[in-house]
Amino acid sequence: MKKHSKTYHIGIDEVGRGPIAGPVTIGMFCVHQSSLNHVQKRLQGITDSKQLRPKQREYYVDIVKQLTKEGLCTYTTSSVSASRIDAKGIVWAIRTALSRALNGLNHNPENTSVFLDGGLKAPEKYIYQETIIRGDIHNWLIATASVIAKVHRDAKMCRYSQKYPQYEFHNNKGYGTKRHYELIRKHGMCTLHRKMWIKQ
Repeated sequence: MKKHSKTYHIGIDEVGRGPIAGPVTIGMFCVHQSSLNHVQKRLQGITDSKQLRPKQREYYVDIVKQLTKEGLCTYTTSSVSASRIDAKGIVWAIRTALSRALNGLNHNPENTSVFLDGGLKAPEKYIYQETIIRGDIHNWLIATASVIAKVHRDAKMCRYSQKYPQYEFHNNKGYGTKRHYELIRKHGMCTLHRKMWIKQ
């Protein structure tokens, strides 16, 4: 990771870009310059959420929560619903979730370095920002944001599964698996489905 002299360092990633049901979710992880080395050591081994087992992801989120209690970091998530994705598009949804999350932190953009995964981009007022291809592998701040977002969204899909058990969201997390499409053909779509995305 490049060295920056800014007061705050933020990692940002998204999950849920590809599913046919459920929200898209931004994860954001913020560490003060003075705590960077200590926090990184506590999160040693963290990487792209897709490369970790569910229990490993939960383990790291528990560490993040403890670090937050100790005042060493902050984190947040922001989601945009399937209906808004249908109405406005996935690019708008991700941009909106990202802006909401950054605005919630309320840090001065001039004192903040932002690291984003893949094609993500922060608002232009964040002049110190870096988009990193496969950032969730190469940058531990982005990796932490990816794990936070994944755990949050998966938990949300499991709660939705209790309301809509016929779609087995606890198993598919809204992704377009063969079984998920079979269930849609049997039961039709619900309000959580991205209707513009589903192949009829």
